[in-house]
Amino acid sequence: MNRRIVLWAVLVAALSNCLIAVIDAPNNAQAATPRCPWVGSSAPVKTRVAQVMGAMALPQKIALLHGQLGSSYAGLTPAIAALCIPAMNFQDGPAGVGDGLTGVTQLPAPVAAAATWDPVAERHYGAVLGAEEAGKGTTVTLAPTVNLVRDPRWGRAFESTGEDPYLAGRTGAALIEGIQSQGELAQVKHLAAYNQETNRNTAADNAVVSTRALQELYLPAFGTAVKSAAVASVMCSYSTVNGTPACQNKLLQNAVLRDEFGFDGFVTSDWFATKSTVASANGGLDIEMPDGAYFGSALSAAVAAGTISMATIDNMVAGILTQMFGFGLFDRAPTGSPAQIVTNDAHVAVARSVAAEGTVLLKNKGNSLPITSAVRSIAVIGDDAADHPQYTGGGSASVRADYEVAPLLGIQRRAPAGTSVLFDPGVSATSAAATAARADVAVVFASKFEAEESDLSSIDLSASLNNLISAVAAANPNTIVVLNTGSAVTMPWIDGVAGVLEAWYPGQENGTAIAQVLFGDVNPSGHLPVTFPRSLADVPAQTLAQWPGVDGNVQYSEGLQVGYRWYDQQGIVPLFPFGYGLSYTKFAYSDLHLSPVNAGGSLTVAATVTNIGSRTGSDVAQLYIGAPAAVGEPPKQLKGYKRVTLSPGASTRVYFPLSLKDLAAWSTAANAFVTAPGSYDVWVGDSSRDLPLHTALTVASGRPGRTVSLTNPGPVDVAVGTGFGQQIVGSDSAGAALTYSASGLPAGVTVSGDGLLSGTALRAGTTTVTVTASDSSGAAGTTTFILTVNPAPAGGGRTGPVTGLAGLCLDVRGDSNVDTTAVEIFPCNGTNAQQWTPHSDGTLRALGKCLDAAAAGTRDGTRVQLYTCNGTGAQQWSVSGSALINVGSGLCLDVPAGLPAPGSQVQIYHCNGTAAQQWTLP
Repeated sequence: MNRRIVLWAVLVAALSNCLIAVIDAPNNAQAATPRCPWVGSSAPVKTRVAQVMGAMALPQKIALLHGQLGSSYAGLTPAIAALCIPAMNFQDGPAGVGDGLTGVTQLPAPVAAAATWDPVAERHYGAVLGAEEAGKGTTVTLAPTVNLVRDPRWGRAFESTGEDPYLAGRTGAALIEGIQSQGELAQVKHLAAYNQETNRNTAADNAVVSTRALQELYLPAFGTAVKSAAVASVMCSYSTVNGTPACQNKLLQNAVLRDEFGFDGFVTSDWFATKSTVASANGGLDIEMPDGAYFGSALSAAVAAGTISMATIDNMVAGILTQMFGFGLFDRAPTGSPAQIVTNDAHVAVARSVAAEGTVLLKNKGNSLPITSAVRSIAVIGDDAADHPQYTGGGSASVRADYEVAPLLGIQRRAPAGTSVLFDPGVSATSAAATAARADVAVVFASKFEAEESDLSSIDLSASLNNLISAVAAANPNTIVVLNTGSAVTMPWIDGVAGVLEAWYPGQENGTAIAQVLFGDVNPSGHLPVTFPRSLADVPAQTLAQWPGVDGNVQYSEGLQVGYRWYDQQGIVPLFPFGYGLSYTKFAYSDLHLSPVNAGGSLTVAATVTNIGSRTGSDVAQLYIGAPAAVGEPPKQLKGYKRVTLSPGASTRVYFPLSLKDLAAWSTAANAFVTAPGSYDVWVGDSSRDLPLHTALTVASGRPGRTVSLTNPGPVDVAVGTGFGQQIVGSDSAGAALTYSASGLPAGVTVSGDGLLSGTALRAGTTTVTVTASDSSGAAGTTTFILTVNPAPAGGGRTGPVTGLAGLCLDVRGDSNVDTTAVEIFPCNGTNAQQWTPHSDGTLRALGKCLDAAAAGTRDGTRVQLYTCNGTGAQQWSVSGSALINVGSGLCLDVPAGLPAPGSQVQIYHCNGTAAQQWTLP
């Protein structure tokens, strides 16, 4: 979706005086009233949904099913005051808060996050995105993009998560977990077979794709988003799939998404992607965006005519309300606004870390990197180094930063004292070569721009850039090339350079991050999420019929042979294979072992990884499986990965869980996934073409002896300090007893051996809970859902503002609960960032985390921050009169210099009885 289209539509609607009437002006979650008993209720979400729907008239239901133009956000469903239904604000995007809003963090492109192969880093990335969207007043974050990179010419490859469905699914799930941990509803996109910009949203973009390819390649990442991350919403795509527009495609939205994957949220159209009223409503679409061209009066008329049933309307509304209740939207006052500054140092640190961690070292001849103190002069070459660096891609994933660090500046700041940094803009290859010849090392920066709404005509850098790199390399054999691209590019100069780094679109911390890698402060550990071919002639889409299509049809005739699957099947050696990435150290793999397959059809693959180099570094151990030839699968497919960090000489054991279901292929005859008996190849290594460990797994029967299934409660909504119970019921196919465990439970909540989740949640927040039930044979099943813990209702506890000097409130900067976020004094505004709860353990909590003396400091001037509660004295506070004394240090919570300056970060300081240390608790 491109914001410019929406702005144009707003203008047209205003000029024609056709703006849809606002259902309700205020964007407020209402306090409980006799007319809204579902607000603040402890009843199950399903009960509350039924209560609201029982009070809704058809026009009110219709109002929830389409967007309204004229909002400050990319999309809006308006509030309905009569029913205490809050508005929902929809906003881009995958790489940070988009659509031109300022005061935000410009994160690296999502492809860089995918290149980390690090779920922890990806969750942090998502948490920053979710926190900043919430701070801007957004309800639904339009991210992540999990469409596969079918071809490197795709204009949105930079905002995707790679070419492999397993990697895309795991990366997408981690991003979703991060986003939704901030109380934001994530919207995974774009369902489905949306893999090019050419002819998009037109009749000429019909993806002709087999059911097998859909099921094995283009749909699994969405299934992972639902099953592993309990994603709240899905965006259907501009594509027509096998003759049916995606947003009215029953197979995609009903049969697969809901029936097969178990999705219980809502489906939103991409902006202006809705093509019909009756077919879309009956085909599984819930919300039309950005207006009601098809789901406004036309939807009401279709209900009156009987072409759409009230049962269908009710199902659409129920999916929306279920997520709104599940995420606590009815029970917490909205916070944030588009004008609010939401970036902060902690968020920028995440952006910088992901940019560095996602950088992939592709070549390092003679250990030319990292740059050492022996290097006395560095030539920095290229327009991308200083005047026009490539920070971000274009379209709805473009993000405006308040500042950006150019590579030249980052290198100048980091270069050791006495090392000269020369610069040439690269306008003249001759001049650049002369500059390079005067330096010990030359670093050339080169980019290729990608953007929504257009595809690339080639995967080559510009001729001038290729000539520039060749000229510099000829002048200086110690030439390093840093690429800022969104996907694969060719490298005709590869044999002449000493090193190559792929840094993607690294966001606002570009220069700082790349300098950390170049000088060895960060050991590169990124691995490619896409294959880099030697030329465009090698890519899977070999014909015009495949790309960009002929006569309105795009033939996905390559079938399952996408990305590395194609290169393996065809015996083509790529320039750099999928999963590839070097380090400044070296790793060895050994001792591959497979456990026996248990009665539940599960086993574990284990291997040892050893750092045999001289530096601490990280590697990504990758598991690939090859099916028996008769199954007709690609030669090998990614089925697991583990990122490990090891000091020199250290070893660790990595474990990959595997089940017979993971080996299944789609059977057209059975119309289902089937695991064939036979011998399966098992490989472990650190790229798809470097797999030193191999063994075979013999499968006698594809049907496990036992299966375990669990009920899913859907999203659960509770309040801080309120006891609750949620029973999860499991069923074992053999009737065996089950034992339950759970991950993601909030503090104060436990799971019993019989599947009862119970307790009293201690702090507010949103978490993804996974419950596992297993029997004595090893058969197991899981279910995943969202659990939202809302702040205690006003008047129902001691939650409220902490006021201090000049009546200013203790405030969490930027409404962010990311660890190390500054706590400041700020004008009181009633937001959640100023709602503090004193706990019996001596902590003072807001946004689900604790008031904390940074780094457990005990000196005057130690800054105070928000941090994950850990039970240390740095987070315990005692009350003495009006003073708050930090137990760990004995110092008082203090406003620096006694100056009531809004935005001033508070500190701890020796207790002195001044007004700067006087506080009023809730």
